[in-house]
Amino acid sequence: MTINADTKIAPILKQNASALEAIVSISPKFEKLRNPLLRKLMAGRTTLAEASRLGGCSMDDFFKKLEPLGFEIDRNTNAVDGAKKPVPAFVASLKKQQVIELDVRPVISSGSDPLNVIMEKVKSVKPGDVLKIINTFEPTPLIRLLEKKGFESYVNAVNNNLIETYFHKKEASNQGEIEPAQPTASDWDNVLKKFGDKVQKIEVRHLEMPQPMLTILDALDRLENGTALYVYHKRIPVFLLPELAQRGFDYRIKEIQDGEVHLLIFKN
Repeated sequence: MTINADTKIAPILKQNASALEAIVSISPKFEKLRNPLLRKLMAGRTTLAEASRLGGCSMDDFFKKLEPLGFEIDRNTNAVDGAKKPVPAFVASLKKQQVIELDVRPVISSGSDPLNVIMEKVKSVKPGDVLKIINTFEPTPLIRLLEKKGFESYVNAVNNNLIETYFHKKEASNQGEIEPAQPTASDWDNVLKKFGDKVQKIEVRHLEMPQPMLTILDALDRLENGTALYVYHKRIPVFLLPELAQRGFDYRIKEIQDGEVHLLIFKN
C-alpha cells in the first residue's frame, strides 16, 4: 500500500494492525487511538497530514515508523502548516453571555459518540453566538461538518488533554439541516445489478443512535473491493452522507415507506 500526506489513518490500520502501535509511539497524543470509539470516530476522517499537525510531529515521523511495516512512501506532498492560527475577531470580542459551553468528555468516557449531543446543542445556537466544545482532542471531523452549516471555528489547545473548540454561528449562516446530496433511486436497479452477488447486507433499523452510523462505517472499513454495502435503515442518515463523500464512497437511496429506507453504498 502506498501512503502519503493525504492517506487517512483507517486504511493504514486496516492494511497492517501493527501500524496502531507504530503511530501511537510517535506522539502521546495518539494514545487516544487505543480507544475503539475514538479510533472509529477519528481514524477514518483524519489524514496523516492532519494527524501530524494534531500530534505536533512531522510527516517523516510517520514515514519512518510505517515504512518498515511494508508501506510504500510517496513523499511528493506539501509540507504541513503547523503554525498556530491567530485568534479570530469573534473570539477576541466574545462576551460570556454569547457562549454555550458543552463538555463532551463525560460522554466519550461512557463509550458513547458525542455527535448527537453536540448536534442537539447546535440547534440552540443563535446567529452571533458561540458553541464552545470542551474535549481532549481537536474535533477535525466536527469542524468540517459545522463549517458546512455556516459556522467558523477556532481551536485553543489549553494543554495536551484539554482542547477548547469555538464554533461561531455567522449572522448569515444557513440555519437549515444538512441536505442529502440529491439522493436518488433512479438507477438503483442498474447499480444493484452491476454488483450482482457481491452485495453485503446489514440491518441497522433496530439500533439506537449513534450505533447505525458506527455500524455502517465499521462495515465499510471491512468491505472488500468490488463489493457494495446494502443497508436497511429507518431514515435517510443525513450525518452519514458527508462522511461517505469524505471517504470516497458513492451511494443510492431508496425510500420504501415511512420508517424504511434502503441504501446502497459503493465505490466506483
